[in-house]
Amino acid sequence: MTFTKDALQGQHIVISGGAGALGIGIVKMLTDHGAVMTVNDVLEPVDGIKRLSAGGIDMERVAYIQADLTQKPEVKRFVEGAVEHFGSIHTALCHAGIVTTSKLIDVEVDQWDTVLAVNLRAAMLLAQMAIRHMLDRGTKGQVIFTSSWVSETPWPEIGPYHTSKAGMNQLMRGFARELAADGIRANAIAPGIVGAGMAKHQWDTDPGYRARAQRAIPLGYLQPVETVANAFLFLCSPAASYMTGSVLFVDGGCSLYPMD
Repeated sequence: MTFTKDALQGQHIVISGGAGALGIGIVKMLTDHGAVMTVNDVLEPVDGIKRLSAGGIDMERVAYIQADLTQKPEVKRFVEGAVEHFGSIHTALCHAGIVTTSKLIDVEVDQWDTVLAVNLRAAMLLAQMAIRHMLDRGTKGQVIFTSSWVSETPWPEIGPYHTSKAGMNQLMRGFARELAADGIRANAIAPGIVGAGMAKHQWDTDPGYRARAQRAIPLGYLQPVETVANAFLFLCSPAASYMTGSVLFVDGGCSLYPMD
């Protein structure tokens, strides 16, 4: 995708979970196109900064704040720290997420609560806090949620995850509906099976998983990280200024039909 290198110039974007494999790709794409970003993750600062730097990111355009965004005081600290470092927030990326593997009939309550807290509660809290900041400053900003193709097409043995993503889509639409009159937009990006992190490891090491995943991807290959980052670049740019309440599926066709 071709955008000018200054396409996001003047934007301050915050992201949760930004030091993960996919998050790093998103941060690099957005900072390479002019944004400054405040990045959150649960990693210690020295480790988070090391990972971002190793990803080829211009660290002069990035601030890193460690925080557990499932806790409201930590979200407040993150947002206030971001504003202190780079000023008004224009876009918040509710990106942090985890997945655990278990059949729904075997899921423990603690396991369920942890996935829903990280994937859905933290997204709600960050969106809420960022939007309050935008309203206070009169900023016509945006919140973007990282959803998933499994929000509509359940993948076996990750029930808490696909449930959290289905809830996230409705959370996004609720924010979009309630805040449109204030000029604040909400959208979501739903990637497919991305060639990074756990999915890449399983693809490389588990023949059974690889065979099942290949059947689920009509295009036939793992999703490159940059295709997800390109979608974020588009939604953060003025090219998407008339979008709100939308789930943008960028999944290689995974959501077209249920897998066998």
